[in-house]
Amino acid sequence: MSNLLTVLNDKNIIIPNNIREVLTECKSYTVFNTTGELSDAATNGKDNAEFEVKYDVSGKGIYTEAVVQRVKNGISANYTEAYMRRRDPGTMVIADNKPTDKKRFIDKYGYEFSALQTETFDWLKKQDLAVFFYFAGRENIGSLGIAIAPANAAFFALGLSMLQEMVSVDELKNNSALKSVIFVAPVFRHTHFDGKQVVVHNRTESIHELYSYNLYPGPSAKKGLYGVMLTQAEKEDWIIAHCSAVQSVSPYDNVTTFMHEGASGGGKSEMHQHIIREPDGRVLLGRNTLTGEERFITIPRFCTFNSVADDMAFCHPSVQIKDGKMRIIDAENAWFVRVDSVKQYGDDPSLEKNTINPSLPLLFLNIETQPGSTALIWNHIQDEPGKPCPNPRVIIPRKSVPNVVNRPVSVDIRSFGLRAPVCTKENPSYGIAGLFHVLPPALAWLWRLVAPRGHNNPSIVSSGGMESEGVGSYWPFATGKRIPHANMLLKQIIDTPRTTFTLVPNQNIGVWAVGFKPQLLMREYLTRRGAAQLKGDQYQPARCPLLGYELNYLTLEGSKIPSRFLKVYSQPEVGFEGYDAGAEMLQAFFKTELQKFLKGELLHTGKRIIEACLSNASIEEYNEIIPMSYEYEYSFNRIEDYEQSSVNNGL
Repeated sequence: MSNLLTVLNDKNIIIPNNIREVLTECKSYTVFNTTGELSDAATNGKDNAEFEVKYDVSGKGIYTEAVVQRVKNGISANYTEAYMRRRDPGTMVIADNKPTDKKRFIDKYGYEFSALQTETFDWLKKQDLAVFFYFAGRENIGSLGIAIAPANAAFFALGLSMLQEMVSVDELKNNSALKSVIFVAPVFRHTHFDGKQVVVHNRTESIHELYSYNLYPGPSAKKGLYGVMLTQAEKEDWIIAHCSAVQSVSPYDNVTTFMHEGASGGGKSEMHQHIIREPDGRVLLGRNTLTGEERFITIPRFCTFNSVADDMAFCHPSVQIKDGKMRIIDAENAWFVRVDSVKQYGDDPSLEKNTINPSLPLLFLNIETQPGSTALIWNHIQDEPGKPCPNPRVIIPRKSVPNVVNRPVSVDIRSFGLRAPVCTKENPSYGIAGLFHVLPPALAWLWRLVAPRGHNNPSIVSSGGMESEGVGSYWPFATGKRIPHANMLLKQIIDTPRTTFTLVPNQNIGVWAVGFKPQLLMREYLTRRGAAQLKGDQYQPARCPLLGYELNYLTLEGSKIPSRFLKVYSQPEVGFEGYDAGAEMLQAFFKTELQKFLKGELLHTGKRIIEACLSNASIEEYNEIIPMSYEYEYSFNRIEDYEQSSVNNGL
């Protein structure tokens, strides 16, 4: 569409000058209106089975970034570098002078971004470009944007067009405002950033500019635009949660909505998994990493569930009904699903079925394929011989997900996932959490401030140790200041006292390898309970106060969960010695990370909670700050009222 600028002018859609110049002076550009068109372009034409995405890099010569193949169930793209197959957590830099707690471009690289910006535009003007419009968000919550990428990187554009709702030029409404733009220029990671993934955010008065200097969609097409939406939400004082969500239905027709938050690798996508039975029908609870012993339980019938969200959800004011529960709606148009836990046929039959015979073409990343083959999600590409890539992905349009929920839902259980290492008395670690814990609201807030990234994270490039993903666990993607987000989260928790907060580990419970079974079994158990509260003797304050309440017993469909999975110190390989050493590590980590929130603009209630943690508070002390039980008069307090309440001593 060579007359794009004319069409936009006729629709009274204002295009910033830098975009106009790139489109006017580039070698050529093609406007795409459907994901099908981008799918055809991904291999440089639908008749091509394979295509190499390569560039002439100054000082390096011709460099191949990715190999793209047309497969029976969509498009498969594989990067030539293992480093490019995971998101680098240090990707984001801020180019503007607006308020931020993130690293600015000039401070990190020693020069003003404007110089590189000019180079970027000059490079784009020499390219054949792919151009399309997208809506970042869903259900009229979000904003319109435009993507500009090299035409030969159409697979990247395809991923972006799936994750964000693609808008054809004909569908653009008169007087629409462009609020974001993505400029894609992959060669600059080689020439300016030593091969690293970099995404630059430049927040102008009229438009949020994203400069993606790499072709992995994680930090730009997905998390970069998450940052765009978070910027707007911060201005408007509401939250976009980093979470998955499902509506779980028990065999007795109880419906319970779970919202599962956490850092990358914390089990968000896995909340959509079905529990897999062993050949004899039992369920493997865990395997002892020292002795090899296995423990099984029997569950005659599982709950069913309907998917709501996979990685982010709007907690927008327009969907709230102020009944003491938070309401959410999915913020994405497609899901960027990690399939590292699917290692062979039969590990996740439902997901395998939906990806082998999808109703719509899919985009596979880091999956080993051949042109014309069927991409199989358990065939993970190898980073090196004998070492499979830990971050295989597939982008699935949400409208192709069976029984997906398209309306706002009220959250009953709000869980937080912790990726936990093995813990023993000889080698203690923070892997001391039991099957699941119930958290008082004050502690639930602290876990969302600290948001431990946890053990052996498959999604990102990291050292493998415990790191903080930051406030809300979405902090790596936010452009602004952390304290406003901390305050918004606290207000949200106080406004929704009918929500039950839980903490659930994955990978390991003490010495027992459990994968993601804890959160799946929690889903089964709490769905069956429905509105019924836990019995008073069923739980007690955890030995480590940061873990809230631990369970004394738990029986699921007649199968008793052994206490070693509920109280890690009851494992002889751990004992009190290993548990207490791990608790000290966890407390030290919290105390270090919480220091950055003790600033003047933090709500007084928040300061009290953090100070309680720094002084090794008990569960009762946390409950004194924010009551755990649901009380009518409390549920409809505003944060302003609560700040002045007698609970806060009128301060």
